[in-house]
Amino acid sequence: MAGTDFPDDLRTAQTRLHQATSELAALCRALPWSVEPMAGWPGTEHPHTGEVTGGREDSPGWTEEQKRVVKRLRMECTDLSIRIASHPYWDAVEAEKRVEARQALKAEARSATPAIDVTTAA
Repeated sequence: MAGTDFPDDLRTAQTRLHQATSELAALCRALPWSVEPMAGWPGTEHPHTGEVTGGREDSPGWTEEQKRVVKRLRMECTDLSIRIASHPYWDAVEAEKRVEARQALKAEARSATPAIDVTTAA
């Protein structure tokens, strides 16, 4: 499927969805492991090698700004997903071809989406 017949607003929404999900994933990887402050726990020392595995450092929790940004990005991803799924364009695509068309749109938008750096996401 060529995918060149997608409406600009649909293509733009799909591209932004890829960007927003990338930003959210990068941000979450950079955040402390616990949303709320929480004590960590020690790891387990292997009896033969002495290697310590598992365990966590204390988590300072997320700041209010970090919580706000995560919430905003999650809401944006949800809104974009709804906008894309309910776009009138899909009514014009044969039911048997919608999955293929949807995958073509995703692939097209993914190739147009630049990689997001963690500092950009924050």
